[in-house]
Amino acid sequence: MEKPLSPPIVIAHRGASGERPEHTIAAYDLAIAQGADVIEPDLVPTKDGVLVARHENEIGETTDVADRPEFAARRTTKTIDGRAVTGWFTEDFTLAELKRLRARERLPKLRPGNTAFDGQEAIPTLQEVIDLAKRRSAELGRTIAIYPETKLPTYFASIGLGTDEPLVRALHAAGWSTADAPVFIQSFEVANLRRLSKLTRIRLIQLLDATGGPADGARPSYAAMATLDGLRDIAGYAWGIGPNKAMLGGRGGALVRDAHRAGLRVHPWTFRAENQFLAQPFRRGEDPAGRGDLHGEIAAALRLGIDGFFTDFPATGVLAVKEHQ
Repeated sequence: MEKPLSPPIVIAHRGASGERPEHTIAAYDLAIAQGADVIEPDLVPTKDGVLVARHENEIGETTDVADRPEFAARRTTKTIDGRAVTGWFTEDFTLAELKRLRARERLPKLRPGNTAFDGQEAIPTLQEVIDLAKRRSAELGRTIAIYPETKLPTYFASIGLGTDEPLVRALHAAGWSTADAPVFIQSFEVANLRRLSKLTRIRLIQLLDATGGPADGARPSYAAMATLDGLRDIAGYAWGIGPNKAMLGGRGGALVRDAHRAGLRVHPWTFRAENQFLAQPFRRGEDPAGRGDLHGEIAAALRLGIDGFFTDFPATGVLAVKEHQ
């Protein structure tokens, strides 16, 4: 069995998003209470350049913006990374305007219980996430790290709202500027991680998907990046990789071994309890929304030697790590 390079960490994917609407203070705080080591805010900018936590800049699915008549005219269609997207976008709202909206469950059919919390939470800023992590670290006597993802960096740079420099400024202002700071910065793109490697010593994570390639065109495919040569190239600017958990199947053990050979930590994503998201051996029943064996899937990944993992259900992840150790 491959040994991890670092003790495995539990990364709360968008907070405890299996139990609360994602990217809300409630979701992050619940994840911390459940024992998560890290909380993950995906970051997008507002019109006035403030970084806020949303999975996408399109917010029609995750807020009540569609029910706000004063913002009806903001609905539009944009081309983002070559794809036409229709909805409401954070970059068309000031922070003050976004703060008037309330969060909603993104997957109401799969997670109907979470809809009980619709309308209760505002969109948090990066600074509010930093403040939460620091406050809860002090209260609990253990370090809560954050794991921000720079979403669509090439797109935002193209419209004059680049996110790399504002992110680094905020983290450095928080006192987090070194390789041992409780922060990891992640991206699916390559060029912005290379740029970030020159701006900060904070640990960087190259995300990899099971198909396609980086939107910035810096590499032909994620598959090529997952070879030993590709991983050694990544090690020139990043501390680790975040592969789609589907990449752990088949030669997944080889991916972990090769990454470790290149000196990279491995943090796969995303472990979720619903059958729809589980690998076939861990599904239970035919209902896509039914709960399968999430604990078993995480345990199998831990046996491959991963150094941490993203999960929507951090309580299950924490238990799996304790049992593995």
